[in-house]
Amino acid sequence: MRMMIAALLVLTASAATADDLDDAHKLAVIGRDAYWNCLAREYPRDSNRTMSDQEFASLMANACPSERQNFRSSLIGFLAEQFPNQDASAHLATANRAIELAQKDIVTAFVRRKAAAK
Repeated sequence: MRMMIAALLVLTASAATADDLDDAHKLAVIGRDAYWNCLAREYPRDSNRTMSDQEFASLMANACPSERQNFRSSLIGFLAEQFPNQDASAHLATANRAIELAQKDIVTAFVRRKAAAK
């Protein structure tokens, strides 16, 4: 009987952990999508057409601060759930890299669009 209770507790804890991980993943995806959507809204503005590549990159680096922070926080939360033994600074570095890559992608699209328009 004791073994059965112990096994049940382990299964329940595993299910709760899986649910927590799934919830954290969903929040990270929602955060990512909100950030990407915000960057996408900034991309086609008429005032951007006359910007240099560097000006646009700077604009994107500073755009969508609340969405960016929400994405960073939710991704760190997910990584902490998925890799609880990993150092928190590694999670922060990963989240910051994901943000940098999102910004790089939108700037790359901007540069290509400008080059195609010439």
